[in-house]
Amino acid sequence: MTALGCNVNSCTHNKDNCCCLSSIKVEGSSACKCDDTCCGSFYEADSETAKNASESPKITLNIACDASNCVYNENLKCNADHIDISGICASEACETVCATFKCK
Repeated sequence: MTALGCNVNSCTHNKDNCCCLSSIKVEGSSACKCDDTCCGSFYEADSETAKNASESPKITLNIACDASNCVYNENLKCNADHIDISGICASEACETVCATFKCK
């Protein structure tokens, strides 16, 4: 399992810069740089959607990854020890990135 840091505070799954899901999916099947990736599990917290106040942040989780050009991608799973998902002001998934992406 991979340690995840996430600064996407606008996501309903984010709590204390961690994710409350047990797994996420990084998208970007033809990515050549981190800006070509995004968190496919992003869901914007808005006035109708409560943040995960009752959920606990996960320190490590499974990460499915479509970014087959990434050095950390092994059989569509991330094998990095730690990744960072960024997108401080994101209002949709395409405004997030896997900041750890590194092209082969």
